[in-house]
Amino acid sequence: MSAVVLIGILALSYFLGSVPVGLLITKWKTGGDLRKTGSGKTGATNVMRSAGTKLGFLTLFLDGLKAGVAVIIATMVASQVALGFGSLVLDVSAVQGLSGLAAMAGHNRPMFSRFRGGRGVSAFFGTMCVIHLPAALFGIEVLAIVALISRRMSLGSLLGGVATCSVMLVLFLTGWVPLPHLLYAVVATGWLVLKHRDNIGRLRDGTERRLF
Repeated sequence: MSAVVLIGILALSYFLGSVPVGLLITKWKTGGDLRKTGSGKTGATNVMRSAGTKLGFLTLFLDGLKAGVAVIIATMVASQVALGFGSLVLDVSAVQGLSGLAAMAGHNRPMFSRFRGGRGVSAFFGTMCVIHLPAALFGIEVLAIVALISRRMSLGSLLGGVATCSVMLVLFLTGWVPLPHLLYAVVATGWLVLKHRDNIGRLRDGTERRLF
């Protein structure tokens, strides 16, 4: 039964992550398909360019919220029920990490928009706000500062993710966070970097599009 409950939690996390916030907001505002404009992604940056800054920030918040809610639900269930497979019982931190990855998977490959989603930035920081708020806030601060100075959201997102992961590493080495939380930060940040491969190439070539 515990395995069934765990699978259900991960499915729910993916479902919540799949809610195409940016796509819905842009459709409501402009009547257009966000996947056919700009980068073709459904994340906040493309919404900013297609529907305006305010709606872009709304998308950023709601995308983070949906992923954070997924981890909150997983935390509540895992705190009450032993979850795992057979004799392998996962602690709450491991369930949180798996839920976070499922929510990111939903955001990046959403079932409701033909598996075309965002790059995982909002979902990553939304889940991290639940898993370790101080590390997440530090990463968000780095993201904001770098994005404002460089005027490139991709660079801010990459450095913000790496900064968050670095904080989690230090906290793990000093005994403040459990191994599953560190592993989640490492895997999620690695995924975030992979989703920005094209941006990294343009940053290297000096052709990355500016925010403003």
